[in-house]
Amino acid sequence: MSRGTRKSRLLNPNAYDKMQNLKFECAKDLGRLDFVKENNDHYKGDLTAFENGSSGGPIGGEMVKRMISEYENKNSE
Repeated sequence: MSRGTRKSRLLNPNAYDKMQNLKFECAKDLGRLDFVKENNDHYKGDLTAFENGSSGGPIGGEMVKRMISEYENKNSE
């Protein structure tokens, strides 16, 4: 998730660090820290879209699950 690209721009730019922390937390819990860009210098252009999606997709999916869960818990009170 970059700070400036139009596609991935956060609605609240101040949330960038929190989103990065959530990404690392999810990757760690899933045992996928090696796939997080900041943790390695491996150029992933040699991987197919399928390989990238099956490696990185679970991290994003887990992030969404946790954000939805947090929202539901916050609004159920």
